[in-house]
Amino acid sequence: MTSLVAILPHLKKRFETQRLVFWHDTECEYTAELDALDLGEVTTLHVQNNEYAIKHRVLHTDPTSKFLIYRAGEVPVGVGNWLLDLELAFGVFTADRTALVREDLGLEVPQIDEVIRDHEKFFRATKRIQALKALLSTDDNADRLRAKMCAVLLGQQEHSMLELTRTLLIENARHDMTKYATLVDYGLDGFHWDGAARIYGYTSGQPSVDDFVLWMFRQAANGFASEVPGDLRNIQLDFASLRNDRRSTTALATLARRASEGLGYADSIENAQLDDLVDNDLFEDVERKIISLLAQAIDERTLNARDVSETIRARQSSIWVDRYRELYTALGAASDLLSELSTVQFTIASFDDGLDRYRKQWFRIDQLYRQFHFAARVTEYAGPLEALRVQVEKQYANRYLYELGNSWQQHVDTVQDWRSATLRPQAKFFTDHVEPIIRKGNRKAVVIVSDALRYEIADELRSLIRQEDRFDAEIDAMLGVLPSYTQLGMAALLPHKTIAHSPNGDPVLVDGHRSDGTANRNKALSSVGGFAIQAEEVRSMPRGELRELYGAHQVLYVYHDRIDAIGDKASTERQVFEAANDALRDLVDLIKRLTNANATNILVTADHGFLYQDTALADASYLSTKPQGNDLVVVNRRYVLGRGLKDDPAFRTFEPEQVGLSSDLELQIPKSIHRLKLSGAGSRFVHGGATLQEVVVPVVTVNKKRKSDIRPVNVEVLPETNKITTGQLVVKLFQSEPVSEKVQPRTLRAGIYVGETLISNQPELIFDQPSDDKRDRYQSARMLLSQDANEYNNRTVEFRLEEQIPYTTQWHVYQSAQYLLKRSFTSDFDF
Repeated sequence: MTSLVAILPHLKKRFETQRLVFWHDTECEYTAELDALDLGEVTTLHVQNNEYAIKHRVLHTDPTSKFLIYRAGEVPVGVGNWLLDLELAFGVFTADRTALVREDLGLEVPQIDEVIRDHEKFFRATKRIQALKALLSTDDNADRLRAKMCAVLLGQQEHSMLELTRTLLIENARHDMTKYATLVDYGLDGFHWDGAARIYGYTSGQPSVDDFVLWMFRQAANGFASEVPGDLRNIQLDFASLRNDRRSTTALATLARRASEGLGYADSIENAQLDDLVDNDLFEDVERKIISLLAQAIDERTLNARDVSETIRARQSSIWVDRYRELYTALGAASDLLSELSTVQFTIASFDDGLDRYRKQWFRIDQLYRQFHFAARVTEYAGPLEALRVQVEKQYANRYLYELGNSWQQHVDTVQDWRSATLRPQAKFFTDHVEPIIRKGNRKAVVIVSDALRYEIADELRSLIRQEDRFDAEIDAMLGVLPSYTQLGMAALLPHKTIAHSPNGDPVLVDGHRSDGTANRNKALSSVGGFAIQAEEVRSMPRGELRELYGAHQVLYVYHDRIDAIGDKASTERQVFEAANDALRDLVDLIKRLTNANATNILVTADHGFLYQDTALADASYLSTKPQGNDLVVVNRRYVLGRGLKDDPAFRTFEPEQVGLSSDLELQIPKSIHRLKLSGAGSRFVHGGATLQEVVVPVVTVNKKRKSDIRPVNVEVLPETNKITTGQLVVKLFQSEPVSEKVQPRTLRAGIYVGETLISNQPELIFDQPSDDKRDRYQSARMLLSQDANEYNNRTVEFRLEEQIPYTTQWHVYQSAQYLLKRSFTSDFDF
């Protein structure tokens, strides 16, 4: 029996739209309580053989008032019921709970009463009913009603099998069973598994979420092959959505790890080849196997650099790649480095030829070496790189540093004066690069001097700057001073007429004045309206204060020290590549801060480069002789300053005027890459000598544009037919240009739609090919039609490429193509 308290809202709702309400209480359950019913201005009339009087009152005597006409006991049949005409006109109210719930839901389709009776517990709570009503449509059948009841219990708005499954899998990944237990408690678990069987093809004598997970991944591992073609199509499509949708990606990754162990998947791919796995990202075991195979192939030279690069690029869309990006970076750098060294010849025609070839080609080997080591150190999984690391070190030290050093030294030995027709001298930096800017009216210049910013690092900086919107950057090179160390290099960058060593070497004198430290550099810059400041001060300045500083001076020199500060200490020299990475981040930040302070002409340069190898040096890398002379003023790992230095075939000796210095200190440089062994000093990171890595000094010119100059790459849809006749469609797509610093990769998703109804899978596609060869820039979208697509046969459907609107979860159509869906019964067997 339903209480009067529960009945009252239903009666009041009836009176909102009608004046007369007829209530049949055949069991006489409410007769005694009826007078306690408070319906406000509604008059209650009891039917007690007074039908004519009631009809006369409600129609004639009081035709505007509201009446509850209550009849207890059996109702006369047919014409015996004198109120039948009014009951037919206004309807009859019943206190049956099932009827009340059905009425409240607004559903009249068959079998709704059965659902309400079977799940009576669900409908006890008004809050649940209200949540359910918000999801209902008037044409919902019994199955949709149960599905929406499941959605309410799971606390969501969507009731599709996909979304119900997504919620249960996310919960299961957390080892939580609360929501699934709620379905069981309300008797809806059976309905859910019946749906999984009908829609997905999952059947089990004892269905459970754990069992479903293992079944789902087993089907995926088998490529969703089925004895009945197309039988597993829906789970294939929904599996892709579950894995690729951000809401469930993490959970599916967790479940994949469990399933992989349960299926023994790692053992099944133990003998797999790279070609068998490259398009597979089902389990993390695949990622690890691919990385192991790649590392082995690179080490053994069984895979060329192009194929390695393509394999790595293809893996960037894997759902597992985030944990292995650094590892792939290391593999790519090692592959490119070893490939380059396998064919390069360090034949140098002249001094200028060596400088030119290094800044245009050979610097890339140093860059790849640094990128390999940095990535190898920051990756969480360095194990696969161990054998490769040995190979990289061997080739870099012996094939590159040693051979290039010896070849270059032959030309260093022959030059009389330290100058080049190819590269301008570092001592002319201010004249060549700064003066042309400030000479033009009221233009200003900013010079960032980054200590030990080697040419290859500056080249990467150039690329990073160009990737920023409205920024452009170009790189040039200078011939660095000898010896290539900080005090002398910093002095060469200042405006001056003469440079000289002090009697004891340092400090270096510029026009007779000390040049060490910010205060002395300020004095040297004052003659050109310049000012010197440390990078850390700039980074800590408010923008307004920095604008005032920039506006007050014609030239601003910003001194940055990250690489040399780490590399020049024996205890930290092995962290120099990490310092280089930090330096790149610092410099991009500095440049942005300065441009925000209105700076428009920025130059980034260095005092010197450096030599570095990660492994401990062999004894042969050190000179067996020591410098000799009348007065050894400075003895460094890579240079010697003194008076009356004695010639030695292990050294190249220069008089001060040969290297452009106005002092009496002679200079000796250990030949090639050799070092002097000094107690307490580091040996891996060195500078001061004459190798190309030390003396090719970069100058990066930075400009900021007024208009945006970065855009995503263009993609075209190239349909090869206008009909879909099978359960799948392959659409050819073309990336119309290579990606670059200013043309960035584009990520799109593909789908086939009827109106806004998706009837296919929805793969994500990444267009990031940097190749100039058009043949490399084609890819295909393989579209699989869902079983629902059968409902739209002989209709026009639309293939869409969609792009996500930045900072939202919304998508817009990027490109589309129309197709006629025209499938015959035989297409059911095309999977």
